Amino acid sequence: MQTKLPTWLLALRGVIAIAFGILAVVWPALTALALALLFGAYALIDGVGLVVGGFRRTYDTGQRVAHIVAGVLGIGAGLLALLWPGITAVVLAILVGVWALLTGVADLWVAIRARGQWLIAAIGVVSVIAGVLILVRPDVGAVAIAQVIGIYAMVAGALMLGAAWNLYREERHHAGPREGHVRHA
Repeated sequence: MQTKLPTWLLALRGVIAIAFGILAVVWPALTALALALLFGAYALIDGVGLVVGGFRRTYDTGQRVAHIVAGVLGIGAGLLALLWPGITAVVLAILVGVWALLTGVADLWVAIRARGQWLIAAIGVVSVIAGVLILVRPDVGAVAIAQVIGIYAMVAGALMLGAAWNLYREERHHAGPREGHVRHA
């Protein structure tokens, strides 16, 4: 029996991503220290959500490994940013770019293996694009990097919320009518 926890974790990841993105766009002139701490918290929570989801849902082995690897990478990137918040803007940009690229590839892998998970694929594509954009020019400045990261986080968060909604509807559809309730068509 599947638990609904991964659906809610995906929704939580989406809400946190949107909140992080709004902060990064509204205050793009944040110091590298504040941006590192914001990113660290987001990546850590996102990574934990991916790892828990990888263990809790009924995926095939490839999907499970992709979720867990992406989660461990997120936890590592988050801890690195939180434990070493004084890193330069360029190092932070490279860390964020690599993280976005790798988690995007993992999301694409999961979407391809799951078939029909186009929102997860879209999250992967957005992540890969953001990672590449950041890695191509990590030296453009903290404000530009903050804006790219913020826009990426808001788009990815909205896609995560959409994917969570689709999973929730799918779980409700497969659960059928509850005892004592009449299902209307």
